[in-house]
Parts: sequence; structure tokens; C-alpha cells
Amino acid sequence: MNIRLFAAITLPDDINDELELFASGLPGARWSPAERRHLTVRFIGEVDGLVYQDVVSALDGVQVPSFELSLRGVGHFPPRGAPKSLWAGVEESEPLRHLYRRVDRVLIEAGLDPERRKYVPHVTLARLSGTPASRVGAYLAANALYRSRSFAVRGFSLFSSQLFEHGPEYTLEASYDLVERDELLPERGE
Repeated sequence: MNIRLFAAITLPDDINDELELFASGLPGARWSPAERRHLTVRFIGEVDGLVYQDVVSALDGVQVPSFELSLRGVGHFPPRGAPKSLWAGVEESEPLRHLYRRVDRVLIEAGLDPERRKYVPHVTLARLSGTPASRVGAYLAANALYRSRSFAVRGFSLFSSQLFEHGPEYTLEASYDLVERDELLPERGE
């Protein structure tokens, strides 16, 4: 049996509470509940049981320092054409990109394919269906200046995902701590 996986950063409760304030004002929006909101580090996809064990083990080898992060602005996917999802963006963060590259590298070393899509860190707020583009534009303009407080990222998690009619359900599979700078070991190739 295959399992669908992704690595993600969970959000602090107060940040989730802030994002809850965004969950209104758009017809055709199916808002993401707080328990499903996360910042994807790397989508892994469907794997079998043997590869699942390789993924769990490989992610244990990610040694990057903890860092601060903040959310900033809102947007939609796709960037052109009819909007399908609405998201909160992330303040530019080299430490987050470093975490992404490191996770991608250990997964490639474990035999998975590299991620082909450009990494665009975001938190999905809603899936859109038939929402008028003019309403999405007004919503984006009204919330363009959003910026969360800075919060500490001290780890990331591996989740499995099952898709249902009412939306996905996520299960925590494993958690991984980031390290303090003085605990870092030299990494190969960096």
C-alpha cells in the first residue's frame, strides 16, 4: 500500500489564530481549518512501505540550525488565469531555503526524485471554486500588507495525507528537531 507524504513546518497557535481572521469574504472559498494549515518544506508524494522507511531515516539526517520566520502578504495560485487557491506568503528567508535544499538533498540521496517545481513557500488559506477574479483581487488588495510576528522554527514534521471529498486529512508520521548553531556538525558538500 502506498502512502502520500510531505515535510512541513507547523504554525504556532497565535499565527493560526491570525490566519483565521482571513477566512471570510470570498464566495466559493473552502477555507483551510487551523489543524490543516502548515508551511510545506517539501512535497514527497506517494511512496511504498520500503521507501517510507527510507524517507523517515533520511530526514533524521537533516542538520540545519533553527531560525526565525514570519508570514507576509497574500496571493493565489496559479499566478495567471482563474485563481484555484489562496495563500499567505512567507517573508524571504535564506534559512528556510537552506532547510528546503537540505531536505531535498537527503531525499535524493535516499533514492527519491528531485523536486522539479520551483519552491514557493506559502500557507494555503483556501481552495477556490468559481470565485470571481474581481473578488479575489479586492481580497488580495485588502490584505496585501499582512505581516505576522516573527516566530521560531525549531523543527519540522513528516505528514501523511489522505484525500477525501471534504478535503485532505493529515497524520503526523515523525518530527525532527533543528539544531542550535553550536550543535551543528559539518555537512558534506556545503
